[in-house]
Amino acid sequence: MNQATELGIEPVRKLLLKYALPGIIAMTASSLYNIVDSIFIGHGCGMMALGGLTVAKPFMDVCAAFGTFVGVGASTLLSIKLGERDYESSARILGNVIVLNAILGTMLAVVGLIWLDPILYAFGASDETIVYARDYMQVLLYGNVLTHIFYGLNSMLRSMGHPREAMAATIVAVGINVILDPIFIFHLDMGVRGAALATMISQAIAVLWQMRIFCDKREVVHFHAGIWRLDKAITLRAMAIGLSPFLMNLAHCFVVIIINNQLKHYGGDIALATYGIINRVIFVFAMIVMGLNQGMQPIVGYNYGAKQYKRMLRAFQLTAFCATLVMLVVCLMGVILPEWVTKVFTHDKDLVAATIVPMRILCCSMFLVGFQMVTGNFFTSIGMAGKAIFLSLTRQVIYLIPLALLIPPLFIDPIMGVWWSLPISDCLAALTAMIMLLIEIRKFRRCV
Repeated sequence: MNQATELGIEPVRKLLLKYALPGIIAMTASSLYNIVDSIFIGHGCGMMALGGLTVAKPFMDVCAAFGTFVGVGASTLLSIKLGERDYESSARILGNVIVLNAILGTMLAVVGLIWLDPILYAFGASDETIVYARDYMQVLLYGNVLTHIFYGLNSMLRSMGHPREAMAATIVAVGINVILDPIFIFHLDMGVRGAALATMISQAIAVLWQMRIFCDKREVVHFHAGIWRLDKAITLRAMAIGLSPFLMNLAHCFVVIIINNQLKHYGGDIALATYGIINRVIFVFAMIVMGLNQGMQPIVGYNYGAKQYKRMLRAFQLTAFCATLVMLVVCLMGVILPEWVTKVFTHDKDLVAATIVPMRILCCSMFLVGFQMVTGNFFTSIGMAGKAIFLSLTRQVIYLIPLALLIPPLFIDPIMGVWWSLPISDCLAALTAMIMLLIEIRKFRRCV
């Protein structure tokens, strides 16, 4: 209980450091795993395997979208309930997270396994890359329930005042994964299936570790009888709050599908591999921003519930500043050192040469993305689902999809139009976020 109530008492800067640092470490470790996984697959299975991984990513994003639908919404609701001192509802939220994740995870796995090939072809797979994408996704879908529960429980740990335990769960999963990857890929010659199997085993172990914490009756929120029955009010509220990150991830998935198909149409499989490399570089830094968002969420949610708006706004300002600095690093690195970054993933000279210019284009606007991500998460954290949903759709759907479809034919080399559609949408989305934020801040300052 003390760990929860400190969110309304301790200095905001100290709280953000305490809650965000474990999140940053955990998300960075997770993103580095994705980098290492790509390096192992790239060097162990070849360029087509990297293309297959790029094709599989939107499907993985769909799984993540359904996970955040429950996890982020429930954890935000938990923060608000703890701020209101409603501990009975807090316990029921925990039980609902487990049950909902199990239901959604199973349904998604069944649908995915039945229609896997048509889905992957729709996502941009070719006859060469689908073999790798199929092998990878089949294994992940068999363990999809574990993935949902893992992310759901980690979100709950952060909202309960246990950011270090949430970080430890992620590091446990990542550490085991990195150890198993080379064993399965190289020594057992399992290829991309080995990489996916390593992911599932590591997440299963991490879930057992999380369960041990929630079985501790000394915790203000823990497993006990009476919390497993689905509560209509909790389910609907959690899903309403989680709808924004759900739509953001889902929109990102469909955007990647469109980008993949445009790249495949104008540039072939090598363009897909190029996009995969650039995405993974940006992903590392975006995950750091997500770690910052994870640290901000319980602070903002608790203080919003406690009507301490000055502390809430201070937490947002600090997070937005740090996120902008983080994304400025990837901006400079991608523009100045694209060849060096690409060679980490592959020694294929054609692929390295094809990646340099696109990386410079995609990274040039990254310094704006951090602010936009934090602003969207701010609205999610205070339960303003409508505003958060709109912001989540601006960059991914309202701006990027039309640009990606309309701009390429205007270029002499259409593939350049595909690349340029991404930074243009980043700029427009950041401007929209700024306008909406200023309007909302004025309202809160009247209440301070």
